[in-house]
Amino acid sequence: MEYSTSELCDHFADVVDVLEPMFINFGGQSAFCGRIRTVKCFESSQLLREVLQQDGTDCVLLVDGGGSTRRALVDIELAELAVENNWEGIIVYGAVRHVDELEELELGIQAIASIPVGADNLAPGEEGIPVNFAGVSFYEDDYIYADSTGIILSAEELELEYVEDEELDVLED
Repeated sequence: MEYSTSELCDHFADVVDVLEPMFINFGGQSAFCGRIRTVKCFESSQLLREVLQQDGTDCVLLVDGGGSTRRALVDIELAELAVENNWEGIIVYGAVRHVDELEELELGIQAIASIPVGADNLAPGEEGIPVNFAGVSFYEDDYIYADSTGIILSAEELELEYVEDEELDVLED
């Protein structure tokens, strides 16, 4: 589906939430969308690996990392796992690493920062729970749309129908 977050905001202003502009593109796909799956973890990527091993067709992994920029939750290994399992993208309220390699992947990745220090695997985290950051509350199965302009959220899937302008013949009496 082709879309622009700006156009979606224009047409669906009453049903979308707009995330605060704090995210940076790190992946090879600047525009991506899908049904969200939520994970909450702090400086640990153990649960992320488990979730990204699942089929992610038409899904975006939304990671609440507590906004920490001390450790990268997503690295090239996890991003490649996401590509292998058909995820559309990953949005991280936290940091990523291996930035140059991430740019080469056909995966949308947005995060608030990059740092070379990797996450540990000590804390389990939580999956499928509501999370809140960037001024928005996220629920499992909401729809998220991201591009270079920003990120928006909707409880329902958004579709713009493009109708070609047809020239109508007007008959004069």
